[in-house]
Amino acid sequence: MTAALRPGEPVAVNVALGAHAYEIVIGRGLAGQLGERIRALRPGARTAIVTDETVARHYLPAAEAALKSAGVDTARIVVPEGEGAKSYATFETVCEALIAARIERGDLVVALGGGVVGDLAGFAAACVRRGLDFVQVPTTLLAQVDSSVGGKTGINSRHGKNLIGAFHQPALVIADTALLDSLPARQFRAGYAEVAKYGLLGDAAFFTWLEGNWRDVFAGGPAREHAIAVCCRAKAGIVARDERESGERALLNLGHTFGHALEAAAGYSDRLLHGEAVALGMVLAFEFSARKGLIDEAQAARAAAHLAEVGLPTHLGEVSGGVPGVDALMDLIAQDKKVKRGTLTLILARGIGQAFVSNAVDPAEVRAFLADKLR
Repeated sequence: MTAALRPGEPVAVNVALGAHAYEIVIGRGLAGQLGERIRALRPGARTAIVTDETVARHYLPAAEAALKSAGVDTARIVVPEGEGAKSYATFETVCEALIAARIERGDLVVALGGGVVGDLAGFAAACVRRGLDFVQVPTTLLAQVDSSVGGKTGINSRHGKNLIGAFHQPALVIADTALLDSLPARQFRAGYAEVAKYGLLGDAAFFTWLEGNWRDVFAGGPAREHAIAVCCRAKAGIVARDERESGERALLNLGHTFGHALEAAAGYSDRLLHGEAVALGMVLAFEFSARKGLIDEAQAARAAAHLAEVGLPTHLGEVSGGVPGVDALMDLIAQDKKVKRGTLTLILARGIGQAFVSNAVDPAEVRAFLADKLR
């Protein structure tokens, strides 16, 4: 993690999943190589690019040009921007468009966008013709370090986030860090929550490095690429050991049980972005760990202080429009995919970089904790 930073050198991270292994390629300017990389990956394949309206304005023409220059035929499928696109209706639209474009099993779906586009396009790819391969070209920090890697795809239910989906690994991930230069500051900060997550859950040295170097990560250049590579290596290792989240991979959900409930309470809107919800969720997870005597309060405060320093929300009172009462939050938490027979599985911590899976957490303890936080 502390190796010298070397500017200008793309980094390749292998996700070792046997027959489903693939590479994550990280570096500046890689989007211009989209066509040649797809041609090398799947000679003769046609493609369909799935993207959202905002990304389409910025990056779709260049992506289409890169494919055309490599002799790769492509179609475009543009969906609305935002979490609301992870719906049955938009999923149906994408599936029907892929079929109409005559995308076949030997072809490729290209997910060009953030986590919403990746989840939606990946789920459609998993279902159309009983499985199409797809390539992730993530355009947000959050997607580059987290959602584009690992094969989790899906849409939201009215009961909660990501409750309908499939594990479907990409064939390639191209993380062009130059695409992050145009991200609004709030979006970049939200993605940074997932960067910090990797330090908090399993790499104390990386978290310390982030405390001293986060401004350089925000500014771009070698520090940004280094941070993304560290996160991708960490996730690749966990996914290779536990592809379908039967054990260790659950650690990647640090902050997500609380965070998803808060997102749902905010109506999956700009009131609270996913990364902001994860930041709040991680603070709550560390504070709940302190309440249970697993860590001292100083470590929980340290985690919260770093997230607050970069501009992320760390108190429930910072959620625009407020949050509902404890009963409503507990109802939302009860829909979490990690609930088993009425008990909760939470990712808690014994220290910075020492997260663990805590099974069978009593909901009454969580209720009392949240009631205190909402006072």
